Amino acid sequence: MNPDTDLDLRRIIRAPLATVWHAWTDPSRLERWWVPAPSRCRVDRLEPRPGGAFVTRLSDDGVDFVPHLDACFLAVDELRRLVFTNAIDSTWRPATPAPVAMTTTVTLTDHPEGTDYRLVVRHADPEARARHEKLGFAEGWGSVTGQLAALAESVDPR
Repeated sequence: MNPDTDLDLRRIIRAPLATVWHAWTDPSRLERWWVPAPSRCRVDRLEPRPGGAFVTRLSDDGVDFVPHLDACFLAVDELRRLVFTNAIDSTWRPATPAPVAMTTTVTLTDHPEGTDYRLVVRHADPEARARHEKLGFAEGWGSVTGQLAALAESVDPR
């Protein structure tokens, strides 16, 4: 991690690693935590494989959904790591997403209390990192990580 260009978040989620993985890779589960409540998410495409699409929409009223994320998975290591970027859209075209281009790495490792969850969001330069931080990275990603943890910790692993 480069502190000049990257932002990170880490949390122990008290749930099995496979449960956290499925919350990321199952569209019906992702929709339940991916955007800060009370907003709602709709997954249009979720193809967790290298080159696969990651496309979501967002709604503040639960009726009208607007584009939220149009990204591409770069790497997927089953039950361990997801890497995606919005600098390339779901059709593999170069993109200039608002408010900031980023590449995100989600890493899951076993922990005695469940899953060690680590998120690193990389930016092209310090200015983009600062813009993302000022826009509320800690609050936004922190909020959805809390929602992910609440969902994963409530799922019966059987």
